[in-house]
Amino acid sequence: MFDFLRRDPKTYRPDSGLSRYEQKNAFLPPRAVNLRRGAPVWDRLATAGIGSVVLRCPCTYPPDRPRGRMLSGMGVPDLRGGFGTSTFYGSCADVAARESEHFVPVQTDGDAQVATHLIGPRHPRTLADSRFEITLRLDRAARRLIVCSAGTPGELQVREGQWSDWLRVRFKLGALQSVRGMVRFHLVRLEPELELYASPVNFDPEAPLFPISSPTEYAGELAERLGLYHTAGMVEDHVGLGNERFGEEAFLAQCEDAWRERRAMMADELDRFDGGLFYCLFDTPDRVQHMLWRFREPDHPANRDRPPAPHLEHAIEDCYRCADAVVGQALEFADDQTLLIALSDHGFGSFQRGINLNRWLYDRGLLALREGTDLGSEAGDLLLGIDWDRTRAYGFGLSGLYLNLRGREGRGTVAPEEAEPLKAEISRELTGLMDPARGCLAVRSVSTRDQLYRGPYTDDAPDLIVNCAPGYRISWSSARGVVSALGVLEDNTRKWSGDHLIDPALVPGVLLMNRPFRGDGAALVDLAPTILAALGVPAGPAMEGEPLLS
Repeated sequence: MFDFLRRDPKTYRPDSGLSRYEQKNAFLPPRAVNLRRGAPVWDRLATAGIGSVVLRCPCTYPPDRPRGRMLSGMGVPDLRGGFGTSTFYGSCADVAARESEHFVPVQTDGDAQVATHLIGPRHPRTLADSRFEITLRLDRAARRLIVCSAGTPGELQVREGQWSDWLRVRFKLGALQSVRGMVRFHLVRLEPELELYASPVNFDPEAPLFPISSPTEYAGELAERLGLYHTAGMVEDHVGLGNERFGEEAFLAQCEDAWRERRAMMADELDRFDGGLFYCLFDTPDRVQHMLWRFREPDHPANRDRPPAPHLEHAIEDCYRCADAVVGQALEFADDQTLLIALSDHGFGSFQRGINLNRWLYDRGLLALREGTDLGSEAGDLLLGIDWDRTRAYGFGLSGLYLNLRGREGRGTVAPEEAEPLKAEISRELTGLMDPARGCLAVRSVSTRDQLYRGPYTDDAPDLIVNCAPGYRISWSSARGVVSALGVLEDNTRKWSGDHLIDPALVPGVLLMNRPFRGDGAALVDLAPTILAALGVPAGPAMEGEPLLS
């Protein structure tokens, strides 16, 4: 997998890079398909008769079938099929839906009871939104409301400024078909206007729409032992914070829930673990740094119209203290036969300015818009406004540039013999790109596909990968294929203020072990051979790394 987004070169149609849904005919139900390719380390262990327990590893949806147990991680969608579609209920007349969000207006008019609904998955044939009816019973004196429904529990209390417990719901899609999910609420305020936030509807672990664990019943067994937990791949609700539906304190409170859930899962499995591979992902530090990095930098553009929050200046350090505690907890289960590895695959940095790659290509005549299409949101959003017959290169995704290559793209204009000279020209002109507004370097270098990747799947990789300088990242609009009207560079004013999508040399990860190991020059590709060597299993023929144990 090379990006969260992928495009079909024949149609230029964008799609998820993590998974897709297939339905062979109308008489068979759809199924989820994992787009990750290659053999994961737990498959090689299973062949050798060694078991694995894998909790929340990215790109495991739908799950593999290791010799052991697996709970899927990043890539599990919400019940709508997205990566986090929330709902905001408000009584103010001038509120509208924001990014990855539904808005449901509610009229209180001093009433103590309001009828409304949750929005569920689309009907597979009519594509109409399914609904689950709820009633909000307002208790202004106690600063709370009660969600009344046919779900479980039938009455769910939500206190002002707090998150509720889970509400389990069932969306009917037909006379004999229904889908189960679960949702949490955050009551922002009761007065003067009602503001209520509903999380994305998660799969119910006891009856997920598509499998999220292996064995299939494992997700439900975890819930029986530990209680309900977030099943969506992106647990921490950064969308609600980014849309300013609630504040940083509510975001951090939900992050604490994520820590608690994951630590409980880890301890539950380690209590009965007797050998093989154990893996558990704690990705809350990633979300906290994305959303709260701006508090480390008073001059960050995201702070321009927002009051300072000095009490959050060290929120990231506090998050790492939680991570340290997790490592300490894991060490309690390690004996002298245990290899314990603590690692992150990347570090972090500031994201103050966005680079509009498609605008850069447009200004150089390498990308053209269809006649009558203006620069801006409609110009190439999801690549729709591009005149492919006059375009030689385009940007899509979080770091990549593609040539409009004849024979590969549906309406390619670049002959195969022109590809290398064009890549060299773009690399030469884009490397060293300066930001005139700041007098800073924006792009350190540009790498080609051949410099970075090997193996049978490199045809899916971008032709060029842009290595951004500190403080810069590919812009939000450029990642969607937009040709910006704001110029090549723009301020990032979003709360998503930190990132790692820059030159990888600037954001190295962390690698720690409880045994001596070769740390100099260690790379992520070395981890699978290291794990296999520790368990006495030879590395696979396609593995490029080397064991790191001394």
